[in-house]
Amino acid sequence: MSSTRAFQILALVVALAVAGCGFQPINEQRSAASSEALATIDIELIADRTGQMLRNELLQQLQPRGARTPLRFSLSVAISESVRNLGIRKDDSATRANLILFTRFSVTSRSDGKKVFSGWIRSVNSYNILSSDFATLSAREDARRRGVLQLATRIKERLSVWLVQTGDAAPTG
Repeated sequence: MSSTRAFQILALVVALAVAGCGFQPINEQRSAASSEALATIDIELIADRTGQMLRNELLQQLQPRGARTPLRFSLSVAISESVRNLGIRKDDSATRANLILFTRFSVTSRSDGKKVFSGWIRSVNSYNILSSDFATLSAREDARRRGVLQLATRIKERLSVWLVQTGDAAPTG
């Protein structure tokens, strides 16, 4: 038997094993975490500029076609930001820094106001501290944008897993 034929048989066996185990993509249209189910989560306002950026990214990721009524859940997010200097020179000036974004989030049911899910996520992004203040601010802003994108993606992933585990927001149509 040729190696190509053996590879084809192995690929077929793996495909059948995966199909038989009940594997389903998490964001499949029939899944409890489909885009329709995620769009039933209302995203509350988040304080500060970084919070606005995070809310906009969450809206894009959870509700790309807009909210789906009825809105079954509310997502509230609190975000904090800190900077930790790294790469200290002999003259005590920093050359690199970490921008740390920390979020706590909770999901409440809109029907009874009970908290049904909560969690926290942290993102750390580095940037260079340069001799130009404008360049340093630009680098920090880029680190902030990267952090916000990471946070929004991880919140979406956590919500998707929660929806699949609970089956709580299975699409109705």
